[in-house]
Amino acid sequence: MKPGFVYIITNKYQTVVYVGVTSNLPQRIIEHKNKKHPTSFSARYDVSILVYYEQFQWIEDAIAREKQIKAGSRAAKNKLIQSINPPWKDLFDEIRNIMTE
Repeated sequence: MKPGFVYIITNKYQTVVYVGVTSNLPQRIIEHKNKKHPTSFSARYDVSILVYYEQFQWIEDAIAREKQIKAGSRAAKNKLIQSINPPWKDLFDEIRNIMTE
């Protein structure tokens, strides 16, 4: 079984948020930043600033958490982000080497 991450990214104006799940967080955030999939939601809305993440031992747990977060309101997502990252700073540097730890 793979580990998993659920994450929230936003744009520079914090007007759009995207909730995703992945087994390799640094690689996935780089893909968002480089707009690997140009027609995707994150590329169209320039959403690539990592503002929240959670790590799970199993990808299935991350998928369940992603569904829970997506089902919540925008206010609930904002509150979740504020709980660990009040200034909404980009956390990418913090997780850049998370897969090698």
